[in-house]
Amino acid sequence: MIETLVVLVIIGLIVAGILIYPLLVRQRRSRLSHRPFPPLWAAIVENHLPIYSHLSPAQRRQLQGDIQVFLAEKQFIGCAGLQITEEMKLIVAAIACLLLLNERESYFPKLRSILVYPSAYWVNETTSVGTFLVEEKRVARLGESWSRDQVVLSWEQIKHDTCHWNDGHNVVLHEFAHQLDQEDGQAEGVPVLQNPSDYRTWAQVMTSEYQQLCTDVEHGRKTVIDRYGATNPAEFFAVATETFFEKPQQLLRKHSTLYKQLQQYYQLDPIQWT
Repeated sequence: MIETLVVLVIIGLIVAGILIYPLLVRQRRSRLSHRPFPPLWAAIVENHLPIYSHLSPAQRRQLQGDIQVFLAEKQFIGCAGLQITEEMKLIVAAIACLLLLNERESYFPKLRSILVYPSAYWVNETTSVGTFLVEEKRVARLGESWSRDQVVLSWEQIKHDTCHWNDGHNVVLHEFAHQLDQEDGQAEGVPVLQNPSDYRTWAQVMTSEYQQLCTDVEHGRKTVIDRYGATNPAEFFAVATETFFEKPQQLLRKHSTLYKQLQQYYQLDPIQWT
């Protein structure tokens, strides 16, 4: 009898914890997001995020709040001797949190650590070259997103991207779009959508646009969306996200259906910021 009572108490505590913890997280995030944003931080963000001054006052306030939650919850680690500064953290957080301006409030739930290298870094990559053969080679990378708990970035590339905002390339936007895609545990170019009915439309639009990009790349045609997006559907979503935020007018003109699909997903219209 006593043992049964103890088990029931333990189960009750576990259930209570499961119910209470999300509420505590929301309360903590609310406190963080409503803190006054330090003027020095605002100056850093404005100096390194070209579209910041074009955001509406409400969007700037939300971005500031999201940045404060992001910085409180994510760990930054400098690699290869790089010393992480407050400015570095703010720049990465500001760009990444642009993807959260639709009040997603999930804050990349699987992400724990952001590893930053001074420049491009080398990794061992293994590929299959036959039924029983694999090939290992060293490749240079500027960033990558792990489905478990990490994003890896090149600081040199981040600096280049902030100075060339309209070129359609942005390693932070790219890798954090992968994080959105990987929230359900798979990297397949399909992030978590608001309604179950949205998935059919998403599949139709994204598949058609991906196939069109593959065809254009195969025939050597010039494209608004970077050719790297033809690698696979996951890379297509990440590259399309870069284009959506950095070259919205060109994307709307050349791929209006894709633009409207991303506009619905992010609930933003970057053309207003140009």
